[in-house]
Amino acid sequence: MSSKYIWVLALLLVGCQTIPTSTNNKTNGSETAQTVSESSTVVKAQSTTSKKPKSAVKPPLVELTPQQQENLWLRIAMQFKLEVPDDPSVDYYRDWYLKHPEHLQTVSKRAAPFLYMITTRIEERNLPLELALLPVVESAFDPFAYSYGSAAGLWQFVPITADRFGLERNYWYDGRRDVNASTDAALDYMTYLGNRFNGDWENAIAAYNSGGGRVSSAIRQNKKAGKPTDFFSLNLPKETRAYVPKLLALADILANQKAYGIQLPEIANKPVLTLVDPKEQLDLAIAAQYAGISVKELQSYNPGFNQWATSPTGPHSFLIPIDNAEQFEQQAAKNRGKGIRLIRYKVKSGDTLSVIAQHNQTTSKVIQKANGMTNSNIRIGQYLMVPKSTRNNQSYTLSAENRLAKTQSISRGKIKTNYTVKSGDSFWSIAKSNQVSIDALSRWNGMAPKDSLRIGQKLVIWQGSKSGTVIRTVYYNVRSGDTVGAIAQKFKVKTTDVLAWNDLNHKDYLKPGQKLKLYVDVTRVDQA
Repeated sequence: MSSKYIWVLALLLVGCQTIPTSTNNKTNGSETAQTVSESSTVVKAQSTTSKKPKSAVKPPLVELTPQQQENLWLRIAMQFKLEVPDDPSVDYYRDWYLKHPEHLQTVSKRAAPFLYMITTRIEERNLPLELALLPVVESAFDPFAYSYGSAAGLWQFVPITADRFGLERNYWYDGRRDVNASTDAALDYMTYLGNRFNGDWENAIAAYNSGGGRVSSAIRQNKKAGKPTDFFSLNLPKETRAYVPKLLALADILANQKAYGIQLPEIANKPVLTLVDPKEQLDLAIAAQYAGISVKELQSYNPGFNQWATSPTGPHSFLIPIDNAEQFEQQAAKNRGKGIRLIRYKVKSGDTLSVIAQHNQTTSKVIQKANGMTNSNIRIGQYLMVPKSTRNNQSYTLSAENRLAKTQSISRGKIKTNYTVKSGDSFWSIAKSNQVSIDALSRWNGMAPKDSLRIGQKLVIWQGSKSGTVIRTVYYNVRSGDTVGAIAQKFKVKTTDVLAWNDLNHKDYLKPGQKLKLYVDVTRVDQA
């Protein structure tokens, strides 16, 4: 731990009334740390020499370890390993966090159920405790977060990395949002990166954001040029150059809260949730009843479950409050085999197995399994046993369908159009025909531009933005020295959109006189 952290933490623990700060709003890392015996929180040992006067009794001072602290944030901060450099990018993000204390308040509230579990698992692997702050930078500790690059969950796994670390995804379940599974996967990944970069954790954390290959390439380039290979000397993408400073700024603030005049809400240094496994598929409403909590609360702890039940093939385990675990296990054992309701359905004209599955929010494979079917052939008048939720769809507030409906219902303009995806459609073709941006179209529908569309999928399209957005087709004649990125910046559109609108590859060279088609919000740019 840096001397800066030890010094300020020592003062925090004894409740010092005044802590000097430098004029540039940063703590002085050169201050001499006070001795542990003088500054640490103490507990008084009971004296066995009761015959002596009280004034003569001097009980020994007992240092509290990080694990013995009452506040989980303090437990984390006491174990920080990384130095916080005097760098403008760190200063910038430190100032931003200090000017937006409500953001850290929100983050603390979201982190409360999960942070103890994350902290203990980092400790078990002997990794830097700064990694406990990664979900703050990645997702603001929102387990339902979904980003522009198709990354999901607290740890923001993209599909290819999720596959690499065994996070399953299907109709019922998304392991990227499963806090229990994704935390293990993220720490597996960070362990690998820490080893790959020989314990240089700044470069390892940068690689978590942009990929190990890109960071390794930047290191090779610097070595070849005779330059340093520390993170702040590397030529990395803009997002990655901001990523590590954000984390270091957070660590500095957390370790020096009093010095910066900010206080994060305390999180009790004790476990909140525990894992239970009924070993069978359960309707989430039934599981919530077993645990004695609401469906919404159960879903908030277990965001990996997309639908009204756990996956038929697993995982079946839940995170639930520790105090409710015994009740859950008793009820699950008592009602074994009753976790899913089956209805008797008579096949009618026009039915297919997939249609029946869709109407009952299940899958064809589940119906086949429930009926011992080896294929999807059905006949009119045939009776099928179909798994069915015990409550109406609205009761499963945080299901994927309900979250999407909420996103699509947010007013983004004056006119809302419902659109059904048909064969041959893409984000680009739909956006182009409706004169909206690909980015906006995907955001309105809770997706990322790279996500694939399926035939029959329902989308919403907004026209006439409340902010006065006016989308117009603009034809731009390429000039000498122009690049796609520079043109995109000039017209305040995305580079990927410019490439898509003009059927270009990012490796293609622009030629002077070449004409590009752009869909531009003319209220945001000066086309003169």
